[in-house]
Amino acid sequence: MSDAKQKLLVVEDDPGLQKQLKWSLDDYEVLIASERDAAITQLRRHEPAVVLLDLGLPPDVDGATEGIAALQQILTMAPLTKVIVVTGNLDRGNAVKAISLGAYDFFQKPFEPEVLRLMIARALHVHALETENRQLASSQGRSALAGLITGSEAMLRVCRTIEKVAPANVTVLLLGESGTGKEVLARGVHELSPRAGKRFVAINCAAIPDTLLESELFGYEKGAFTGAAKQTLGRIEYANEGTLFLDEIGDLPMPLQSKLLRFLQERVIERLGGRGEIPVDVRVVCATHRDLSAMIREGSFREDLYYRLSEIGVKIPPLRERPGDPVLLARAFLERYTRAQGRNLKGFSSDAIVALEMHGWPGNVREMENLIKRAVIMTDGPFITSVDLGMEPAHTEVPVLNLRQIREAAERQAIGRALAHANGNIAQAAELLGVSRPTLYDLLEKTGLK
Repeated sequence: MSDAKQKLLVVEDDPGLQKQLKWSLDDYEVLIASERDAAITQLRRHEPAVVLLDLGLPPDVDGATEGIAALQQILTMAPLTKVIVVTGNLDRGNAVKAISLGAYDFFQKPFEPEVLRLMIARALHVHALETENRQLASSQGRSALAGLITGSEAMLRVCRTIEKVAPANVTVLLLGESGTGKEVLARGVHELSPRAGKRFVAINCAAIPDTLLESELFGYEKGAFTGAAKQTLGRIEYANEGTLFLDEIGDLPMPLQSKLLRFLQERVIERLGGRGEIPVDVRVVCATHRDLSAMIREGSFREDLYYRLSEIGVKIPPLRERPGDPVLLARAFLERYTRAQGRNLKGFSSDAIVALEMHGWPGNVREMENLIKRAVIMTDGPFITSVDLGMEPAHTEVPVLNLRQIREAAERQAIGRALAHANGNIAQAAELLGVSRPTLYDLLEKTGLK
């Protein structure tokens, strides 16, 4: 166990009381802040488990408005932090208000050191228990979107959409280029839905010949055609009470589109060679890289089927439109395949990082995975270079925007890239950006990046 003292933040503007508290609490590493902004900076930098907060902070030293505001800001930023408020002898009303807003406890001036130390010890114990419980729940829990790696705001919006629509029993249509992670998101819809304990059945409509696709989907009776030696359930019936994922639905032949539409409307199927209708309770999730609107205009996709499939439509951005994600994904794949191949690689060279960022990724995540796997096998040195990746850095044009948009976009992209390069380490990312950690925390809050 580490011998380092636990950190305790004291927010107090009276220098005499600061010294008294620091002397009384010498078992802890006492951090001092005299006003709200300094307290928030210390909170971000040190993340103390317990905060002693005087409600009478400047500029309202005779009231409690600034102290209450500080309490609310601290609990918003660090909900698990235990805040013990300090009040005057005749200020019990504000102490009760602070407790109702989420403060852990309160004590009055002048304080008794023994009582205060006991209160802090108890707060630290509760904080430790809550932290342990959260970590335990996190380690036991399984993320429904665990296969998806992203730091892009556009992709995070997609994830939030999936989390919202998954519990509702609606048909979801995932639109995106090949290799963008449509099946991972489809599985996420299933795992976050009430059907999570049932089957997830996937079928690629483009990978099965048209002559076999109908029997694959709807099943067949014995003797329905030559070779049909026994009754066989189709994928739709097999997924009963679960989720059916129809990948590349844009490649579904027109005759089968009519049959699928009838199933979606009536929720019954007929096996090939059968005469009876079979009710099936299944949730349908579809995906395609094709432009279904253009196919409708061309007459190769039914408009009524499109509206049945797209009760909720989710557009997935390609990898080239997800700043920071190429490096993030590359590091994840590198870790996976170095372990699988038994290699001892240290990472990517600087020219490889630039190449990964500048590449257009027409094959998206699938292309990257294959590229990194090949590089792990073929590279001779401790670092993967752009030559190992078979690419060179390319130049991209800056889009024409107004000055404010350019500045905000560049700032956001630089922060995302720095975090990706530093593998999420705030201190390293701040060093790359040439700013302090508190400044980077402010920028993260300003840009909405988490």
